[in-house]
Amino acid sequence: MKKAIVCGAGGFIGGHLVKRLKSLGYWVKGIDVKYNEFEETVADEFVIGDLRDPKICEREIVKGIDEVYQLAADMGGAGYIFTGDHDAVVMHNSALCNLNTLEASRLAGVKKIFYSSSACIYPEYNQLDPDNPKCSEESAYPAAPDSEYGWEKLFSERLYLSYGRNYGMEVRVARFHNIFGPQGTWRGGREKAPAAVCRKVAEAEDGGAIEIWGDGLQTRSFLYIDECLDGVLRLMESNETGPFNIGSEEMISLNDFAKLVIGISGKNLSINNVKGPQGVRGRNSDNTLIKKSLQWAPSLPLKVGVEKTYEWINSQVESLKPISL
Repeated sequence: MKKAIVCGAGGFIGGHLVKRLKSLGYWVKGIDVKYNEFEETVADEFVIGDLRDPKICEREIVKGIDEVYQLAADMGGAGYIFTGDHDAVVMHNSALCNLNTLEASRLAGVKKIFYSSSACIYPEYNQLDPDNPKCSEESAYPAAPDSEYGWEKLFSERLYLSYGRNYGMEVRVARFHNIFGPQGTWRGGREKAPAAVCRKVAEAEDGGAIEIWGDGLQTRSFLYIDECLDGVLRLMESNETGPFNIGSEEMISLNDFAKLVIGISGKNLSINNVKGPQGVRGRNSDNTLIKKSLQWAPSLPLKVGVEKTYEWINSQVESLKPISL
């Protein structure tokens, strides 16, 4: 039986990863500063601990662990990452999590470690055209991310790769592109675009309107959580290090994404484009390298994933409505 630690197991992707690893027969320990807010964990052991504290990492990442999945980060959607108000804490907190987790894993002789980087590392100058963004892996340099969150992710990529070279650690690095699905943050200011749009539509009254930040012509691609985990496990099973994009190539504008969600809801809603943080003008996963190296690419149509996600978020919204007598 393989033994794995999932750092950030109380979060969206981490919670789903714990379930996937358990289904594959792993013994799993989860570490996070909080439990998952939407369901009880199935981890064999769950530790409430702050990875910014090196003593926590040294205590919990011990000999005999086969794999560590480092997903913990200070993160959120555009309303948190792109305002500039949280840059210092984002960089400080995430960098400490990575420095401590990686060093503790080295000292414990962990066989293999996965790091979740982000598409936010890609240069802003390659993402000015919403219809033709360039996000192939080699285009990361010369570096010019559009946020401090992206700069920290890029630094940490280099940190992990350096440990791999200098200490012979089996490191795996993936750049996630907008992962979404049920049981992700959907309110409170840290939710990402798919969840935010689904929430707005679910809360809107039929015949009303929802707000989309910016002109809505900015483009993104979104990857459903199950396919994200497929890509992660394919990378971990391989002899490749990365970094690899793990994302969808089904690019869509934010206005069209909102129309997709509105259509799924069955409501008659209009879209109001308002001023707000929006990040780069265009971003889309380039899966050329991962297809060639790992023979993997996602196949689930965006609409199918959005249907599942909207159904879940709508149920959350409904559950918070007062019961009429």
